[in-house]
Amino acid sequence: MRRKRVAVLYGGKADEHSISCISAAGVLAAMDMERFEPVPIGITKAGEWVMGGQDPRDFDVADGAMPVVDDGEDAMPVVLDMARGNNGFFVRHPDGSLASLGFIDVVFPVLHGPFGEDGTVQGLLEMMGVPYVGCGVFASAACMDKVFTKVLLRAAGIPVTPDVTVDTRDFDPADRFAADAKAVMDQIAAKGLRYPLFVKPSRAGSSFGVTKLEREGDAGELAAALYEASHHDWKVLVEQGVDGREIECGVLAPVEGETAKASQPGEIVLDHRAAGGDQFYDFDSKYTDAGASHVEAPAHLPQETLEQVRAIAVKAFKAVDGAGLSRVDTFVTPKGEVMVNEINTMPGFTPISMYPKAWEASGISYAELIGKLIDGVAR
Repeated sequence: MRRKRVAVLYGGKADEHSISCISAAGVLAAMDMERFEPVPIGITKAGEWVMGGQDPRDFDVADGAMPVVDDGEDAMPVVLDMARGNNGFFVRHPDGSLASLGFIDVVFPVLHGPFGEDGTVQGLLEMMGVPYVGCGVFASAACMDKVFTKVLLRAAGIPVTPDVTVDTRDFDPADRFAADAKAVMDQIAAKGLRYPLFVKPSRAGSSFGVTKLEREGDAGELAAALYEASHHDWKVLVEQGVDGREIECGVLAPVEGETAKASQPGEIVLDHRAAGGDQFYDFDSKYTDAGASHVEAPAHLPQETLEQVRAIAVKAFKAVDGAGLSRVDTFVTPKGEVMVNEINTMPGFTPISMYPKAWEASGISYAELIGKLIDGVAR
């Protein structure tokens, strides 16, 4: 039986470049080599597609160094011929000649953030007519933008956190937004948002540019947070903090037309919080400090609440026209109310990431999960 050939895209132009590399390393290491033949294709931070160089399966953050896709002397450019579809993947040799990578059954775009998770690569693959794992163009683009995600969820009657959207394009960087923060403060007051607040880029991930504000009325702190977020996106979201637990749920729908299924909801437990350490799940807690947190799946909640989270996760997935997979992040208040925080259409995919862990707790192993996603579109 012929192995299915899977082009695994990793890296990319987004801030999450290194996280994509780590996710791809996990996917490649767990892929069933008797059934699948991986074709790793890296995307540099400049957007160049390459093959060769360091094997992504060797990427590791144990030494604190974040991996990157290298376009050094061992790397060869990847060239696409749009008209050839599944046969349209080539590498260019140093002498300028092109060599076909052969028939590609499916693309697994293990890409996080803009230029990968936002519908851009999905649109490219749609134009080529090549099957790919994950959400389509619309869902990918909508869920990449936290503001528009909320628009869709509110329209579907799904509770979301109160917020204010800020356009920073006309703000003055000379004073680091100090003069503009007062007007934003007025918007926050008019909306009745309660502290703590979270200031975050609308179109970014992995907690890049996110700041927690706890001092009510501190315009300087707000200005600094807006300025930091603006480095990642001109559209900035100021959200009311929720007195609740962050519960995340995986949604799986690998085959078009089949009913989406929800995993056991999981919770990230910050192990240093009681000792005054990390107070929210930031970048270091996710990726560089192995002792900062651990996953509990299923989360320690009443069964009725867990089922409510699962039902809302599937409803949210459908509301954004999801496909393949997504991780729906929710808040559960002390009264048992559930509201959606955001939807990740290509969540972190390392063996210890929440999405695989949640499905492992639901009876689907990491390798089996990868197989289901590939088989669902490469049939």
